[in-house]
Amino acid sequence: MKITSIKSHVLRYELDKELGYSQQYYKHRTAHLVEVETDEGITGWGECFGPGNIALANKYIVEKVIQPLIIGEDPLNKEYIWQKVYNLLRDSGQKGMPIQALSGVDIALWDILGKKTKAPLYQLLGGKCNEHIPVYGYGMMLQKKSTAELINLFKEEAKEIKSKNFKAMKMKIGLGAKEDLKLVQAVRESIGKDFKLMVDANHAYNLKDATYVGKGLDELDIFWFEEPVAPEDYEGYRQLRSRISTSIAGGEAEFTKYGWNKLISNNCIDIAQPEVCGLGGITEYLKVSALAQANFIPVINHVWGSAISIAVNLHLLTAQPDMPGGLFPSKSMLEFDTTEKNIFITDLPDKDFSILKQVKEHNGFASVSDNIGIGINPNKDFINEFEVNE
Repeated sequence: MKITSIKSHVLRYELDKELGYSQQYYKHRTAHLVEVETDEGITGWGECFGPGNIALANKYIVEKVIQPLIIGEDPLNKEYIWQKVYNLLRDSGQKGMPIQALSGVDIALWDILGKKTKAPLYQLLGGKCNEHIPVYGYGMMLQKKSTAELINLFKEEAKEIKSKNFKAMKMKIGLGAKEDLKLVQAVRESIGKDFKLMVDANHAYNLKDATYVGKGLDELDIFWFEEPVAPEDYEGYRQLRSRISTSIAGGEAEFTKYGWNKLISNNCIDIAQPEVCGLGGITEYLKVSALAQANFIPVINHVWGSAISIAVNLHLLTAQPDMPGGLFPSKSMLEFDTTEKNIFITDLPDKDFSILKQVKEHNGFASVSDNIGIGINPNKDFINEFEVNE
């Protein structure tokens, strides 16, 4: 079997309202899908992390840089292809967009392997360690409103997420240290003290402000404090861990086993959040996960994107062993977007794929399907309708 073409599809549509996080507001939702075709008629699908115009840059890398390197290769030689592309790109990009682009291609190759062997992805990863995966909802994005207005919006949204049976929820902060604590306190009061709540700063703080916020989060029983400082600030992460009791989570902006080795060896995090669509794909994710396991760090994947990304992560978590094991282990959770309807999740697949329905009907849990490969394929008509042609 040989790779005959690699196509990149950047999809975009306008949101009903502008949403944001600590770094920017955005009015459009974007997804970047990768389609790898073979001479046997088997097509694999993957996804690249990267919002907005970053997806357009990654599209160029996929089609104009990576594709010429691997046309004619056997798609089942995933490790060889990964190393070939990385070695030829490493002088120009050991992190960032080249690795995001490689991620989508690599995921598509695993999808091809599943379809070739007629096996679901989780079986290729070692089999089923979990029958059901707990799911948490992330919402409560920032908007261009006053703190008082956001407090009211966040309280109502938090109640809505809880009512849908999610096992936990995550909120955004980034207004400033004191204002952020007001937001978190309001949400905590809205959902009660016994419901898991996570807080995501998207690297908004320096160490001093992160410490101030972190000590406030300690008083509010927050499950984790995500990306408190810049991803390059390993020392800031390490010091913050020693100053607060709330668990520090991070890693969505880290790339490859080399970057993750630094993050872990510098004692930066309590919870690892690898982004499979960004760090190098499934081939590299497995090595990052092994690094985390070797250092007894729980893995709770970062998930951002379309139904493709969600399906892949559901397989990864299904195949993930408990860490540590025991009669009553702490299970990893699947991250799920609960902001206004995301049609890249609900309408993209060519067959029914409803995590939200599973969560509602199964008290906060979702289960992987036994469909071959990653388990879903995108609807080509949907792609044609929302594809950006630039």
